[in-house]
Amino acid sequence: MKFTASQISYFFQNRNTRRNVGILLRFVGVLAMLVVFFSTVFHYIMAYELRLGLRDQEESWITGFYWTLTVMSTLGFGDITFYSDLGRVFSITVLLSGIVFLLVLLPFTFIQFFYAPWVESQASARAPKSLHPKTSGHVILTRYGSVTRTLIRKLNQFGHPYVLLVDDLQEALQLHDEGISVVHGAKDDPRTYERIRAVNASLLATTCHDTVNANVVMTLRQVAEKLPVVATVEDGASIDILELAGASHVVQLHDLLGKSLARRVSGSDSLVHEVGRFDRLVISEATLSGTSLVGQVLKDSGIREATGLNVVGLWHQGLFTQPLPETKLDTGTVLVLAGSKEQMDHFNDHYMPKNIGDGHVIIIGAGRVGRAVERALKERGINYVIVEQEKSLAKHLKNCVTGSAAELSVLEAAGIQKTSSVIVTTRDDDTNIYLTLYCRRLRPDVQIISRATGERNVRTVHRAGANLVMSYASMGANTIFNLLRSEGLFMVGEGLDVFRIPTPKKLLGLNLIQAGIRAKTGCSVVAIQSNGKMNINPDPRNPIPHPSDMVLLGEIEAEQRFMKMFS
Repeated sequence: MKFTASQISYFFQNRNTRRNVGILLRFVGVLAMLVVFFSTVFHYIMAYELRLGLRDQEESWITGFYWTLTVMSTLGFGDITFYSDLGRVFSITVLLSGIVFLLVLLPFTFIQFFYAPWVESQASARAPKSLHPKTSGHVILTRYGSVTRTLIRKLNQFGHPYVLLVDDLQEALQLHDEGISVVHGAKDDPRTYERIRAVNASLLATTCHDTVNANVVMTLRQVAEKLPVVATVEDGASIDILELAGASHVVQLHDLLGKSLARRVSGSDSLVHEVGRFDRLVISEATLSGTSLVGQVLKDSGIREATGLNVVGLWHQGLFTQPLPETKLDTGTVLVLAGSKEQMDHFNDHYMPKNIGDGHVIIIGAGRVGRAVERALKERGINYVIVEQEKSLAKHLKNCVTGSAAELSVLEAAGIQKTSSVIVTTRDDDTNIYLTLYCRRLRPDVQIISRATGERNVRTVHRAGANLVMSYASMGANTIFNLLRSEGLFMVGEGLDVFRIPTPKKLLGLNLIQAGIRAKTGCSVVAIQSNGKMNINPDPRNPIPHPSDMVLLGEIEAEQRFMKMFS
């Protein structure tokens, strides 16, 4: 009963609905007047036939209404008929009027101006339009795309509340039925942000088009001046505009993804490539192809003794594994190393292959990500060739081969037989899988780094032969999540994060051997920060100081296990 009352209330609150109901009532009024008119004419024609002697009794006014409705509705019982030509012509007129008004106009008018708005009002009443007044600490999202889908999963994993703002009713209902926390409302209406308690939120992340993002930020600032706002941009020229609109952080995800892909390229400038850092702690990756470490067992490699670095993980064919003493290192192994900048330099000096060449890199695709890769490789001084099919893009580029990368002649012109690495950057995952398969068949020994737009395609691209895959969705979700968590987090690889948290009370006073964190959770402690000093790769025999922060590395599932077990 309460739900029906809310539906009726919402139904008549809408100005268009009130106008539609008014039109319907006017139509019904016209129809009623027509019935009265026909019933009156019926009475006079019957009296006319009575005077002519064509019938022997006078009909009542009720009979006139009865006859008019049966004829207009085409029921035509036939119990009352006219005998004169005038009466028959009148019957035809009433019948045709009934067909037009009752069988055509009335159903159309009823559906158009009452039934359809009523169904819409039922749907609107079911779609949430506000949050509870006491809601706080939630994240506000403005678009349901690949980035926000991944971010929502991450927020759910950490039990962080969120709300997705959707302005299309049908989309809001569909997402609501799928279990997504949504609110239906216009993004450019300040009242919408009042209803979703933007003042009490912890963050707003808007991932729409640049122009829409600017409108969202400007509208939000009328309600919540101090709320942190993360806005993504596609065009670099929009960064300043969004900052002027009031965005706290403006993120160009295509540029970030391009730099991350380029950073993984094996080149003559360095064997290790930094993927992130906390203060003095540096997390890097090192491809072992061509080094003296190939063929050795990890426990006999002497990496820690020679450099001081801690091997905290290994990538092999896209899979991350924990380092075990008996793990054998081969040409496809990528080490994940934790240590200081000086220790990384020692690793380069000690293991850098002497005969490494200056082979160039092939970049497939000259979109935003491809051009970001190009800029990053230029900074590193690595030679490159771009393969681009669109002539309109290719004509503005240097070191570019125009044509489809699926053609052997085009790849040969780009130097596929002598290249050291191939980076696939197109936005279509099917194309990326296809080109990865093709390049792997042509060059079984080449390093292939690929982009995946959708997170679900990452493993497929790996199976196609890519050494490393990074998804646009994960990059965006992790970037936004980093800004939400004050303790900090960054993504080392697909599904692998480094994060910092205050040391849980359960672990204070224990040493790392006693705590057994890696064995119990899969997370590795790469540093402990206490009294403003960071102890990188702490001695596992020393007690964990109090107070302190721990910097850990692990996959998402390992991070969840750590939180459940110790926090």
